[in-house]
Amino acid sequence: MKVFVTGGAGYIGSHVVKALGEKGHDVLVYDDLRTGNRWAVLHGRLVVADLADVQALDEAFRQFRPDAVMHFAASIVVPESVRNPVEYYLNNTACTLNLLRAMLAHGTGRLIFSSTAAVYGIAGTSPIRETAPLAPINPYGTSKMVNEIILRDTVFAHDDFRYVSLRYFNVAGADGQARIGQAYKEATHLITRALKTARGEMERLDIYGTDYPTPDGTCIRDYIHVEDLADAHVLALDYLAAGGASEVFNLGYGHGFSVREVVNAVRRTTGIDFSVAETGRREGDPPELVAGNEKIKALLGWRPLRDDLDHIIKTAWQWERKLDSLTRTLSHGEREKRSGG
Repeated sequence: MKVFVTGGAGYIGSHVVKALGEKGHDVLVYDDLRTGNRWAVLHGRLVVADLADVQALDEAFRQFRPDAVMHFAASIVVPESVRNPVEYYLNNTACTLNLLRAMLAHGTGRLIFSSTAAVYGIAGTSPIRETAPLAPINPYGTSKMVNEIILRDTVFAHDDFRYVSLRYFNVAGADGQARIGQAYKEATHLITRALKTARGEMERLDIYGTDYPTPDGTCIRDYIHVEDLADAHVLALDYLAAGGASEVFNLGYGHGFSVREVVNAVRRTTGIDFSVAETGRREGDPPELVAGNEKIKALLGWRPLRDDLDHIIKTAWQWERKLDSLTRTLSHGEREKRSGG
């Protein structure tokens, strides 16, 4: 299939592009490179443009004529969304409307949407199932919830439009061959920050909140390896291609680890006893997020192959060490380019 991937140069998108390419799909990546990287696009071709640029978006659709769209492009940092909600609604919701208008105008009727467990807010149950009420407690989660509502309404209005929304829990790890991984300028993910602290790139790792109603007082999250998540996207594409109806699926392993447990696992994997500091809670953090994943296993036949916290951390650790040399190489090339070398 011809698959149009927004945000395909970013962390999650690039792993899905890799999985699509390995399955033989024809991929076009549409990314403004605000947080993505050219080197992360291992398959297909890259169009550097913003979803806010409706003319560029229309031209990309006109030329590529995709069979399906996978939509990853979004701002994703919860505390930042609390500080700057307007920008989050512009980038996450208004730009999704631009994408939907382009899809409808060009007759592309299949969409796989990158959603989040943040739509549930502070759920009263664990694990959380897809039938749980949507009650986000931060603008990031709200922007994704609004998008899901828009998708639902679009299905009712257009018989030839169908979608799968995948509500991610905490995505971590990296490509098993250390070709791609997280490369954000300001790391926010717990595992990535812990590894950077172990490498000496950060003075200490802050634990935000130790008084949550959990066994050790720290937040619990369901950590899913990014390659298992990518596999689920390929299955979702196959599902829609076979005529599957619009659906929403949780995407996680069905069990969680506390912040303290993750810290201990990073120390165990790296063999480095790095510094940790306990501080107050962050705005917008629910105490526990664990996926009920029975639905995606039953309907899509998804079977996680990398459900092991130590393995997740090991692949991320391999990537962090590779990223250091990659960054130096890219910086050297840029200096040569500027000097005419």
